[in-house]
Amino acid sequence: MADFVKVASTGDIPEGEGRCFEVNDQQVAVFNVDGTFYALDNVCPHQGGPLGEGELDGNMVTCPWHAWDFDVTTGENSEDPDEKQDTYEVKVDGDAVLVAV
Repeated sequence: MADFVKVASTGDIPEGEGRCFEVNDQQVAVFNVDGTFYALDNVCPHQGGPLGEGELDGNMVTCPWHAWDFDVTTGENSEDPDEKQDTYEVKVDGDAVLVAV
């Protein structure tokens, strides 16, 4: 079972945006969708783009390098559901955003 690690405060990730973090040597993207936080593997499987720097539209993030889209709630690619990013459990404790990796 993975341990939860604090990656940010809730105010560090504005609604409708994402941020990149390193958690236990893993690159993780954390997104704020209407006040709910989601985390997935930050490295796009296409060519390694940083998903946490991508444009977030609702629950879909677009990789800034080559426009691959992923649902941040499930990790699924919009074009090919078999092309799925790992997702990580997130919890908020007070104002701390914690991710289990």
